[in-house]
Amino acid sequence: MMAMKDLNELRALISLVDEPDVVMYAQVSRRIIDYGVEALPELEAAWENTLDDFLQQRLISIIHDIQQEHLYSELSNWGKFGNNDLLKGFMLVTRFQYPDLDLEKVTREVGRIAQEVWLELNNNLTALEKVKVVNHVLFDINKFGGNTSNIHSSENFYLKNLLDNRKGNSLSLGMLYVMIAQSLKIPVYGVDLPKHFILAYVDEHHHEPEEEVLFYLNPFNKGAVFTRNEINLYIKQMNLEPSESYFKPCTNLTMIRRMVNGLIDAYNSQNNTEKAAELQHLLTSLDF
Repeated sequence: MMAMKDLNELRALISLVDEPDVVMYAQVSRRIIDYGVEALPELEAAWENTLDDFLQQRLISIIHDIQQEHLYSELSNWGKFGNNDLLKGFMLVTRFQYPDLDLEKVTREVGRIAQEVWLELNNNLTALEKVKVVNHVLFDINKFGGNTSNIHSSENFYLKNLLDNRKGNSLSLGMLYVMIAQSLKIPVYGVDLPKHFILAYVDEHHHEPEEEVLFYLNPFNKGAVFTRNEINLYIKQMNLEPSESYFKPCTNLTMIRRMVNGLIDAYNSQNNTEKAAELQHLLTSLDF
């Protein structure tokens, strides 16, 4: 809770946001931003209570800067201390575009889908049978699928869009698949294959996930199962330098970094250099 003295100072600073002198305004906005997320209710109230377009734009700009600084800090903390929670990382990057994302609603929806899978599982199922269940629930019942009509859109990366529209790219679909599977102790992991994110089902009787991949899955093609041979063929077709990382499970951190890099490319292709630059800065929160 903000002290009354600080609240009064904040309100006084907000009253100066229409300062015509650019240097003075920069100082005022910086001091407001230093209050962090605690300043947001007062800034939003000020925005609602003015019809001045110039003042509204400045208030929106300050709100945006506070949200981005807070997101940077949260993503950095996730990367250092909480990256075993892929859903949280996915939601954090989604908040770049949707700062007011309803985290509880998203968590409930992912949990609902996981429960649908759980109801179909039993201990006697083979690895392939378990995958068949996940595929059925995700792609047949819930109608998730690849966005083939607008494949390079930045919207394909965000969890909110994926849950709302049931359409995504190989990375967003793959990350959802990993979250659902791992929440049910099904050993499915992401594989950082260039230009085409895939999944690996590992032998759960090995101690380390990278020890034994049983088979691979294509999340963009309804979880279709394939083998190492297809990856070798893909590597040759794409003229890629072979790398063992193209066959092995990757970390949650790798997936989130890939997501941010993918968004940077998408926004650059849309000529939205401002968002691309903000994401480039956000990416540095994971440099450690």
